[in-house]
Amino acid sequence: MKIIISPAKKMIDTSDSFVPSTTPRFLNEAKIIFNEIKKLDKEELKTVLKCNDQLVNLNYERYAMNKLEKANMMALVTYQGLQYQEMAPHVFSDNAWDYVNKNLVILSGLYGYLRPSDAVVHYRLEMQTKINIKKHTNLYDYWGDKIAKELLKDNEIILNLASKEYSDVIESYCKDNMVTVVFGERVNDKIKVKGTLAKMARGALVRMMAEKNITTIDGIKQFDDYGFVYSEEYSSNREIVFIKS
Repeated sequence: MKIIISPAKKMIDTSDSFVPSTTPRFLNEAKIIFNEIKKLDKEELKTVLKCNDQLVNLNYERYAMNKLEKANMMALVTYQGLQYQEMAPHVFSDNAWDYVNKNLVILSGLYGYLRPSDAVVHYRLEMQTKINIKKHTNLYDYWGDKIAKELLKDNEIILNLASKEYSDVIESYCKDNMVTVVFGERVNDKIKVKGTLAKMARGALVRMMAEKNITTIDGIKQFDDYGFVYSEEYSSNREIVFIKS
């Protein structure tokens, strides 16, 4: 089973605590994107990243100074969003680390396909960013089917815990293998997803799977954190739905 998750915008320096042991699969492709962004001036970068002046200045310096081949931070512990906080990889057991290194993939606008122990630098680049890279007008076109082919190498089930922004980069290629997990609440007989709680639940689910070495869809159904309970009524072959009780 491959588990896909989204990255987080916030990243911290973990180089003193965790040493990366692998190199991103698509490092050369990432360098092409990185070098194109380095050509932008601050105003152009602000337009591309769609963020405030403070973040533009920070990321302008990062793109100017960083070199991808000299990255020294481990991906899974460097991202710092709600999902990652609930996952708490910094306290994983050795067995849990073995599990995520085998099964977990972080989808990234810059790197494409990241394993938990891959070496990364600080960056800001969402998958939906519109930027011209090698005659491609956006990152979805740039990545094409590369990420999907990597995920499908062993013809495994792909458990989708990523946001739509990121899962869209593979969905058209992987739909026959992909099962999406939904965390929602029942409102007027419809399932409504609340972003903050869903992010936390996704992280907690990955933690549970890693701790219990879960490798089947049925094993996932035992998840009951944050008051969520598996709903057979709303689930299907393509969706595993958890309803907040």
